Amino acid sequence: MTDTRTLLDAYDAQMRRTPPPGVAHEYDGPLLRMDLDYRGFVTGPRDLGGLHGRELDELIVRQRDFFAARGKAVEWKVRGHDAPPDLTDRLRAAGFEPETQETVLVCPVAELAVETPAPPDGVTLRQVTADADMHRTAALETAIWGLDLSEIADDLIGRVARTPDEIAVLVAEAEGELVSAAWLIFRPGTEFAALMGGSTLAEWRGKGIYRALVAARAELAAARGVRYLHVDASDDSAPILRRLGFRAVTTTTPYVWSPPGDRQSQDTDQQSQDTDRPR
Repeated sequence: MTDTRTLLDAYDAQMRRTPPPGVAHEYDGPLLRMDLDYRGFVTGPRDLGGLHGRELDELIVRQRDFFAARGKAVEWKVRGHDAPPDLTDRLRAAGFEPETQETVLVCPVAELAVETPAPPDGVTLRQVTADADMHRTAALETAIWGLDLSEIADDLIGRVARTPDEIAVLVAEAEGELVSAAWLIFRPGTEFAALMGGSTLAEWRGKGIYRALVAARAELAAARGVRYLHVDASDDSAPILRRLGFRAVTTTTPYVWSPPGDRQSQDTDQQSQDTDRPR
């Protein structure tokens, strides 16, 4: 079994400055800055290249102002083992506020303890690419979370159009209605693929649909020679994933700056770059 330190080192080395395929991005010093459809996103190495004090403050403000000029919120992804120790204090001082903490889980594909997908009777899984299915997926996410997450459709449609071989969107249907959805993002240039989406209607939870979607995505990853699966897991999905062989390597907390008056960005923990929502 691969030890946790090896998993964390692989995650740090490969996942923190490598953008997902088809996403507009650039680098600002140690940071990778991405312009997503629904918000900006920045991430960097765990030590931020040794920046601290005034230089770090200037880096933080540049990210805020870059997206403020575009009228967008921006998320700074902070891991639990990041340095310097006062990073989050400096983010708060620049107007960034924390959202819900999640657990970073990693599992070698070869060690995943899940077999061929077996959704419950009456539920079918299929991979989708049509725009209409992406809008149905966004509507499902909106219904589950009670928030306007219609921007997910644009994000998924854009990814499929730009890099169709690097994303797989799967849905679970019962009597023609979507009951769950999830997607897999391949990360060229790394040994990783990311689990994202992972939302199920409340009345369909506890029936094995989430496990089936994990298994289906794992099969796709294995067929591509992916070595590791990664997910930033909520408190709901983390226990299931742990039982399947995923191990916690650190935590992650989105620190978000929002334009004045942007209440949805301030009040919601929206779909972030690598988040598998509850089953």
